[in-house]
Amino acid sequence: MTRTHGGFRGWAADRTGHLTRLRFTSLRLRLVVVFGLVALTAAVSASGIAYWLNREAVLTRTQGAVLRDFQQEMQNRAGALPAHPEQDELQHTAGQMANSSQRFSVLLVATGTDGRTVYGNSGGLSGFSLDDVPASLRTAVNKQQPLTGGNKSPYHLYWQRVVDHGTPYLVAGTRVIGGGPTGYLRKSLEPEAKDLNSLAWSLGIATGLALIGAALLAQAAATTVLKPVHRLGVAARRLGEGRLDTRLRVSGTDELADLSRTFNNAAEALEKRVADMAARDEASRRFVADMSHELRTPLTAITAVTEVLEEELEAETGSMDPMIEPAVRLVVSETRRLNDLVENLMEVTRFDAGTARLVLDDVDVADQITACIDARAWLDAVELDAARGIHARLDPRRLDVILANLIGNALKHGGSPVRVSVRAERSGAPGTEAGAEDAGDGGEESVVIAVRDHGPGIPEDVLPHVFDRFYKASASRPRSEGSGLGLSIAQENAHIHGGAITAANCPEGGAVFTLRLPRDASDLAEQPGERAGAVQVTGQGTGLGQEDAR
Repeated sequence: MTRTHGGFRGWAADRTGHLTRLRFTSLRLRLVVVFGLVALTAAVSASGIAYWLNREAVLTRTQGAVLRDFQQEMQNRAGALPAHPEQDELQHTAGQMANSSQRFSVLLVATGTDGRTVYGNSGGLSGFSLDDVPASLRTAVNKQQPLTGGNKSPYHLYWQRVVDHGTPYLVAGTRVIGGGPTGYLRKSLEPEAKDLNSLAWSLGIATGLALIGAALLAQAAATTVLKPVHRLGVAARRLGEGRLDTRLRVSGTDELADLSRTFNNAAEALEKRVADMAARDEASRRFVADMSHELRTPLTAITAVTEVLEEELEAETGSMDPMIEPAVRLVVSETRRLNDLVENLMEVTRFDAGTARLVLDDVDVADQITACIDARAWLDAVELDAARGIHARLDPRRLDVILANLIGNALKHGGSPVRVSVRAERSGAPGTEAGAEDAGDGGEESVVIAVRDHGPGIPEDVLPHVFDRFYKASASRPRSEGSGLGLSIAQENAHIHGGAITAANCPEGGAVFTLRLPRDASDLAEQPGERAGAVQVTGQGTGLGQEDAR
């Protein structure tokens, strides 16, 4: 007999869910998720394969035993019936067939002596009926097959697995060869389905346990892997904070150990490089300071000589030879320039060494600006827009140095008229005019001094460098009266007050330098910080380095 396979009819409800996009910013979380997904995929795949193999094995074993028993009963008992049996005979035979070891329901269908179809089943009137047999199966059972060399029987045994009210059944049918009744069986597969459900639950529990185990394993692995990475991150932050002696403990021979060794080598090389640079920088500063101090002694003598020569030039007697007069004037001019350069270098050295300090006094800002302008005979070329009564506690000498540089640069590179304006500002309210009230009464916290010229302005590519040391905008005039240090010294003097200077171009034309200083720098003067020291620069109104960026 040839077997034609059917199958269970199943129903599966479609489940629609919304996917949420997650941003995994933690490497630990990503490792756990990846481990979990890999473990879930492997466990589900293994459980699915195991369930499918066990399901096929259980159903095939049960199905084979039932079909063999039914086939044997059809040959022995149904085959012994007459060609046209009575209903009682069919009923009795069906009951006997159902008492086999497999315990299935039987339905026998035959043609009676009067030509009518008679039925006999093992369960009485409420038992197995022809309506319980799928139509496709009945058609296949009753269809006579042509006899060929490979087919020796006109009828075959056919079976199909169906689900009726949630219970799976095996339904099969065949006809007695040579004439006789047609027999059908129905076998409940509920015990096998329960066994398979139990197996599915067991595999599901095993999958969940595998997932939990994978998550724990991933957590342990992430901790093992990320702990050196965390230590590396902490060490890198400490290195970035300037702690160049930071090193990592190296253990093992894996890639993380190699990374730690590489970090240690890099940190060691960086520490050595920084130490070498610091030593060279300190040597350079010491050289400049020593050179400046050494130059002051001969410069003092040269300056005295040039003053005598200058007096000779201004004398009315005309005793100096006209042939050497230009040379004398050049020596006087260059000596004055060299003296200013040495003073600038000494001032820069003090800032670099952190020995510059503030000598504070209560000043009227307008009076201070007026004194600076008057000392340099700039009254005709400078417009002052400053109301008296704006007081501040500052270092007058350093403020004079700042103003001399800013106004001198404006006059030299921008041209007249140069406008100097002063205002007082409250914290968080830029541009607030203070009027003539005292600073303490109004509660303002800073003084803003703007120096604007009406020249061509500063080129955009020069603006970021105007406060750099020795920077000059035009390479074609390297030998100018200025040293290229004036604006740098002015910015340092602003910084030591806790302020700053900014440079910009006005939309109406010309450049504007804005000095912003606190109204009271007492806190900075009292702090024993890196700028504290015992050196006090003497002299005032030197106009240090007035040729700088333009």
